[in-house]
Amino acid sequence: MAITWILVANASLAKLYANLGPNKGLTLVKELIHPESRQKNSELVTDRSGAMAGNGGGGSMQPQTLPKQHEAKVFAQEIAQELYQGRSQNAFKRAILVAPPAFMGMLNTVIDGPTAQLITERFEKDYTKTSESELSERLASAIYL
Repeated sequence: MAITWILVANASLAKLYANLGPNKGLTLVKELIHPESRQKNSELVTDRSGAMAGNGGGGSMQPQTLPKQHEAKVFAQEIAQELYQGRSQNAFKRAILVAPPAFMGMLNTVIDGPTAQLITERFEKDYTKTSESELSERLASAIYL
């Protein structure tokens, strides 16, 4: 029977479950925590400006992304690496992603092509605080747990 991985994530917490077949329920494979994503932007930056002395053109450079967004992207890359390793080791044949819309967008940009092809469903919800039984109910349209 083909194993399905279900990733339930937000910018600071990811739970990776496996489903071994119809009516087999969920088994927690791994939990990843990224506490930096919970910190305030002011807690993630140093006191010094990031400006670099340049040739002409005064003024300081503004960061293109906020530190909190940067940390969320770092975590999305960590999750993508877990999915890549799982795929390359044939640990699953199908994946379902569950994440809030903004974080889902980050995940979609960092997951490699072959792994992305194994993702059959995407739910743009934050179910990280949802119990396994409630999660099973909410995902019933996509998988028989």
